[in-house]
Amino acid sequence: MKTYRVSFFVLFIIVLTFSSFIKGSKSMPTNKFVVVLDAGHGGKDPGKPSKYGYKEKDIALKIVLEVGKQLEKNPNIKVVYTRKTDVFIELRERPKIANKADADLFVSIHCNAHHTQAYGTETYVLDVGNSNQNFEVAKAENEAIFLEDDYETKYDGFDPNSPESSLGIALVQEEYTEQSILLASLIEKNFANKVKRKSRGVKQASLWVIHQTVMPSVLIETGFVTNKREGAYLNSKKGQQQIATAITNAILEFRNSLDLSIEDDIFVEETTSVEHSENLSSNIQYKVQIATGSSALETKPYNFKGLSNITRVKEGNLYKYFYGVTSNYNKIMELKKSAVNKGYKSSYIVAFKDGKKIPLSDALKSTSN
Repeated sequence: MKTYRVSFFVLFIIVLTFSSFIKGSKSMPTNKFVVVLDAGHGGKDPGKPSKYGYKEKDIALKIVLEVGKQLEKNPNIKVVYTRKTDVFIELRERPKIANKADADLFVSIHCNAHHTQAYGTETYVLDVGNSNQNFEVAKAENEAIFLEDDYETKYDGFDPNSPESSLGIALVQEEYTEQSILLASLIEKNFANKVKRKSRGVKQASLWVIHQTVMPSVLIETGFVTNKREGAYLNSKKGQQQIATAITNAILEFRNSLDLSIEDDIFVEETTSVEHSENLSSNIQYKVQIATGSSALETKPYNFKGLSNITRVKEGNLYKYFYGVTSNYNKIMELKKSAVNKGYKSSYIVAFKDGKKIPLSDALKSTSN
């Protein structure tokens, strides 16, 4: 009888331990793609005024909830909301939510306004050069700061009404510029081609809400509530559904483009041996792109978290920074891991042939012959 009790007790402990393990495993972190959806304004901040009675804060929230609903159908995507109801969220809290969630994307949704019957969509990325382009849009979106208590202290003297007010953008935030532009382009393409809206294009502005995020970020102006016809469209269930679907499809396209890059890396790791990579053609070289910015920084380790062997190339108004150079693909994979470990999480491998940048897939094809 004593043996039976001991056996039963041991069995109970095993079952309890296994049960705890199962419960614990559910709370383990996943590799889901995290999208933070930000409905502009809310609560005591109504957003853009419209003489037709359309409320930006309500329209933005309805579109955000619809985008979230569509994205959540994908089991590989996790959606985080800055607000799901008509509440006031301080401007500085919105990017904090995204950063805390370690998000892969931050998408802020708004409506536009103008004293004319202007209409059309616009998608904004951060103005990394503080060139004061689209200042009136930036001013309107940043003015929510004035609704907050003690805003002078919270925003370190930043004045939304001053074009000269510098946001002091750091390189760690600038490195997401290219990815933000890609997402913005996909959004505007979907608005124009899938929903047949007038696209006013991808633009840049010094917007606080996307200045403070450390991930690809965009702010979408879905249309003008001050335009009688477009305001009615945005205020309708059909319009909100169509706009939300266009945004959702763009986000999925963006995510899939990242997946393709990951698949390329996995394929090479599995099929390219060290012996093979040592025989790579000497006119093809690989580098790790770690950052993009408007500042021409010295390529010294103290500017790049201790990394040495940094090169800088100017393309248009931006500077691109690369870590390492080698014709050995296995070696460049190691360098990429080093860059990621140093904090450059969005770094990726680029290929050059005879000094000119080429698609990575083309470089791998030529070196596998």
